[in-house]
Amino acid sequence: MGAGRRGEDAGRATPADPDGARREPRPGVGDFDDLVRRYRRELHVYCYRIPGSFDEAEDHVQEVLLRAWRSREGFQGQSSPRTWLHRVATNACLDTLRRDARRAGLARSGAASSAAGGPRPSVAAMPWLQPYPDSLLDEIAADQPGPEAAAVSRETISLAFLAAIQLLPPRQRAVLILRDVVSWPAAEVAELLDTSVPAVNSALQRARATLRDQWPHGRLDWAPAAEPDPGQRRLLQRYIAAHEQADPEALVALLRQDIRLAISPQVGEWNGRREVGDALRDGMTSLGQWRILPIMANRQPGAAGYLRRPGEAAFSPFVLAVLGSEGGQLTDIAAFEQPSMFAAFGLPARLGSVRHS
Repeated sequence: MGAGRRGEDAGRATPADPDGARREPRPGVGDFDDLVRRYRRELHVYCYRIPGSFDEAEDHVQEVLLRAWRSREGFQGQSSPRTWLHRVATNACLDTLRRDARRAGLARSGAASSAAGGPRPSVAAMPWLQPYPDSLLDEIAADQPGPEAAAVSRETISLAFLAAIQLLPPRQRAVLILRDVVSWPAAEVAELLDTSVPAVNSALQRARATLRDQWPHGRLDWAPAAEPDPGQRRLLQRYIAAHEQADPEALVALLRQDIRLAISPQVGEWNGRREVGDALRDGMTSLGQWRILPIMANRQPGAAGYLRRPGEAAFSPFVLAVLGSEGGQLTDIAAFEQPSMFAAFGLPARLGSVRHS
């Protein structure tokens, strides 16, 4: 994972640390176990946010903990353990972004599109982008209500935000997340990234400018609503019923005029009620029968779709959908045909043919 560093891989940091963690010159085995317990989920969300991939976050956290374990004897206590681990995590994530030609191409084309007033980025063009289960986000919000909880605020964990920051070069993305999402001081970010404070401020300004091109009105444009209200829950139930009753017209009736349907990885994108409606009529019942379970992902309501194809006895995992809504209508459907992710949401591996009330 990149060149790495010997000894204190996390390097130096300023004395101040966001969580006020105590400094210890050499964490021993017992202390390392405590670090894993305290910071594993926070690191996972951080490693998810930068590349936008749940699966890559899993790999990165394993790499971070391995690198931290190997270099624990060289940790000199010049930074807190939290800063140390975040440095290792940042290096691992940036290594991934720099190696992936798909991401580099998207950043170049997306920046040009943004400058020209083009459409907002879509998950259909980002095969690595995946949803994140709210049940795992809640572990941070419940256990660590301090600075870590800011990392899972609604507007900065939404799929719209994550898709937008895919347009940023790697270091700009890291700076934006560290400064604007988890509120680290500019001096500490500069130390973590081995750069200067002016360079951090410049990268942050460029990153903010790119996001302003996407959302001129700021975070309110991409923030999901608060907890789903009764109207949103009814909308989700109607969405589920339309699928299970094989009624595409009932689903089309839920769509706002400017609805967008995007299916990843790289299946396609449809825009507007007429275009999305035609796509739903053509494809909703062609594969088989549906069973749908409600989920919450990225602080948004969603649905886990199980499919039973002709001749099969059980319903198998097929697609996870994250829904955007406003005024009782669906405004965005981001669908992920990634059955392997059902386990991360704690969902069953199969559903029987009979629904039990």
